Amino acid sequence: MPSFREELATQRWDDHRFYHHSLVNQSLHFVSACTFLACYALLLVDAAVASLVAWTVAMWSRQSGHFFFEPKSYDTVNDVSHEYKEDVKVGYNLFRKWVLMGIWAGLPLALVIDPTFLGQFAPAETWWQLARQIGWLWLGLGLGGLLFRVIQLCFTRGVQTGLVWGTKIVTDPLNDFKLYRKAPARLLRGEKYDHGLVPAG
Repeated sequence: MPSFREELATQRWDDHRFYHHSLVNQSLHFVSACTFLACYALLLVDAAVASLVAWTVAMWSRQSGHFFFEPKSYDTVNDVSHEYKEDVKVGYNLFRKWVLMGIWAGLPLALVIDPTFLGQFAPAETWWQLARQIGWLWLGLGLGGLLFRVIQLCFTRGVQTGLVWGTKIVTDPLNDFKLYRKAPARLLRGEKYDHGLVPAG
């Protein structure tokens, strides 16, 4: 059985080589990483605002790179189909990401149906109060989505795999910052894809 660090390195490598061929996607991940790192600091000051920024800027830029710019054709670099990658994805594959982002987009409607959200809030009197309440709901969604998948992986793939994936997700912004910091400049030079993706070894 691989060590925690070895499995973390494997999950990171698989995620990079399978899902980050497009330099547009890599550049959006760099923007997302910078935003998430700022939001981590902002969590200590104002968690609701940090959540608003994280979901509307960091998370949306991150996932739009996967949804709209990453190739869905046969992966000749890794010699696997897109369907294979979706099946073996440890975390949220594209289908699960669409579901998660759908819940994110629809969650503010809960405050239209019940302005108190089952008694958790006083009805918002201003747009800013409403925005902050949405921020709290999105923060709960983020934490819930993380914990749900960690627990699910613990049961389906083993406790270590679940904990490794959770660690990977929390530390992804720092890792992505280092990994994709050169992508915007490469994109501006006219490159479209990272043809340097080769098996590690």
